[in-house]
Parts: sequence; C-alpha cells; structure tokens
Amino acid sequence: MRMRAAVLRRAGLARPYAQSRPLCIEEVELPAPGAGEVLVQIKAASLCHSDLSVVNGDRVWPLPIVPGHEAAGVVAVVGAGVTELTPGDHVALIFLSQCGVCARCREGKPFLCERGTQANREGRLITGGPHLRLGGELLHHHMGLAAFAEYALVAARSLVKIPRELPFVEASLFGCAVMCGAGTALNSAGIRPGDSVAVVGLGGVGLSAVMGAVVAGATRIFAIDAGDDKFTLASELGATDCLEAADAVARLRQMLPGGVDHAIECTGTVDGFSAALEATRRGGTTSSTSLPHAGESFSFPLARLVAEARTLRGSYIGSCVPGRDIPAYAELFRQGRLPVDKLVTQRIALDDINAAFDALADARVVRQVICF
Repeated sequence: MRMRAAVLRRAGLARPYAQSRPLCIEEVELPAPGAGEVLVQIKAASLCHSDLSVVNGDRVWPLPIVPGHEAAGVVAVVGAGVTELTPGDHVALIFLSQCGVCARCREGKPFLCERGTQANREGRLITGGPHLRLGGELLHHHMGLAAFAEYALVAARSLVKIPRELPFVEASLFGCAVMCGAGTALNSAGIRPGDSVAVVGLGGVGLSAVMGAVVAGATRIFAIDAGDDKFTLASELGATDCLEAADAVARLRQMLPGGVDHAIECTGTVDGFSAALEATRRGGTTSSTSLPHAGESFSFPLARLVAEARTLRGSYIGSCVPGRDIPAYAELFRQGRLPVDKLVTQRIALDDINAAFDALADARVVRQVICF
C-alpha cells in the first residue's frame, strides 16, 4: 500500500526549518505486515526533542529515514502469529521493542532490551527490515516506528493496547513523554511520600516528571527552567516552587539548605545536569532522562561521589515496563491525577511539520501533535 509520510534525507540543515525544509512529505510504499508485525493507522503523533535530534543531527541515524516515535493509533491489519491484538484495537506505540528472550528482558528490564536496541540503531524493526520504500529506495524506521506517517508498520511488541476512551492526542504522549518523565519519578528515582524533588527542564518529559512526583507523594517540588514561560503550567501540574535556571541552585539552597532528596534532569545539556547534581542533597539521587549530543561529557570528583554517598542514575524510558505501566498511567489520567492533556500546546497537520520543529527548537511549545 501507499501512504503519506515525512522523509528525512539529510540531517543538520540550517534553520529556520520552515525554509530549509529537511522533512519532505512523500508517497511511501509499505508491504503487508509479516509474522509478528502489525499495521497501525496513525491517529496522532507528537513532536519530541528526540525527533529534533534526528533532524538537527545531534543523534546519528541511518538515512533516509521516516522519523516519529511518540504516537497512538488503531490496529488495521495483524500479521501471522499475532494473537494479542486484533483490528480495531486502540494502541500506543513504544519506541523500544522488547524481544522477551534476551538477558535484560528475562531479568524484567525490557527498557534495556538488547535486540530491540540493536534494531533501533540499524533503523529497522526487531522483526526485520527496513520495510519502507520510496521508488526503489529503502527508508529506515525511526526507533522501530516511523510514526510521522499515515500508517506505521511495526513489531507487535512495539504496541500496548489502550482503553478506547483515552483520546488519541493524549494517548500519543504516553509512549515517550509520560513514560520517560512520570516513569522516572515513579520508577527510576524512587520518590517516596514526603520527599523533596527538583525537576530541571520543563519540556514534555520534565513536566511529566513533575506530575509523576505529585503522584509519588512528593511534598516539595522545584520546577527549574531557563525561562519563566512554563512556570504557570508547572504550578498547575503540582510544582510548589518555580526557579529560573540562572540562579536556581543558589535560590533552592536558600529555601532548602541541604538540597533535595531527588533531582531529575530533563534538559539534554551538561549545565542542566550540573544544576540537578548540585541541587541534590548528600545521600540523594540525581537522575537524568536526557540523550544529549554523543560527544558531550561530564566531570565530577570521585571523592564527592563517595563522601557524599551520591547516587547518579540514567533513566531510559523511565525504567518502565510498558505493558504494565501504560495502562496504569492511563487510569491515573482517567482519574484526573495525571493531566497529560495540559501538555498539548497545539494540534497540527503533517504538512506543518517543518515549521513545528522550529517552534520546538525555540522552546516555544511543550507538545505539538500531528492529527491525521
């Protein structure tokens, strides 16, 4: 079959993207799903900084590629051997497929699946591929999904069934922003009732971490960002204190001299990670959700790590088990305890995608969602 999709042939083009147009809307061909695969009609796909890192070249992916990894839709066709899903099911797409048999999957950490990670790096599905074509040319799948398209051919293990009453626009955020942010607060960081928390960086992941900290029972939540344009939303979501990044650590230490129990970094910058680390108390935990440019590094005195009993954590996909956590987060949304709808800045069309990446790069939005 044929579908409209956003195709990236060259990363790192100059901004504004509305003029350089790195993403071209093309008629792409895809086959029927093979064994273990599912064809999903995409209903909503959100733009995330991980997608921006593909466009600007911060993260290297095989090209050409169809980006997009934060989406929701309806099962259209299932391939041989797929029994857990049927046509008409509503699903959230998960950007790391789980093989279920590697060492990491067997120990209950599918977010570190070795085979899924390798497939993503190669721009294919865990079941094979690449499967997408433009003329005679193969196109790669971003994170096993390639969701900036009318349809996505994905591995069945990249999908989680969601309630039909969960709106597609909000559901699209559950596969990335919510798992990475709220999941870090609820899983990786280990926040407990009464704890204090700092969240550095108030994009979709950072604001989801604020919501997760509220659900976890934190009683003091510092929201830190380079500007104050997202402070109102952060407060609505449960932040008790909002601080501009320039002097955030000094001000936080005045209000809470020992520092916070947990800091969650969501900026993708060394400065952001440094601020999160210095905001954390002795014996506390600093978690990072970010994937900055591969060349970035950070230096920290080893003596402090030991003498201050520090815990530094990387949190990939919020340490989530998607089949367990997404239904739980969807129920929290239904109860009004995880108001994901507040993260949606605007709804756009697929043809608006280049200008939308300009808005994302300028931090003028939280989440823009392509509606099909």
